[in-house]
Amino acid sequence: MLKATDRIEIMALTCNIDVRGKAARLIYGVLMLGIGALMVWLWAWQSGGVISWFSSICVMLAGLFAVFEARAGWCVLRAMGVRTPM
Repeated sequence: MLKATDRIEIMALTCNIDVRGKAARLIYGVLMLGIGALMVWLWAWQSGGVISWFSSICVMLAGLFAVFEARAGWCVLRAMGVRTPM
């Protein structure tokens, strides 16, 4: 069990994708950000429903995470041992 005085060591994100993987993540990340923004503008803003806002924000957060993966050169699935095709 962790105590307040214990030190937590943070592991650095090790680059585990190549240039093609970075480019693919950047492209679909930017596309998801754009789609999320369109969802907010055309759907969530108009309806004001919880589901529309939640869905739009989730798409935008997924896009931001993909852009982060591209920038860091790190893939969460590869870090967990999943073999990705790219």
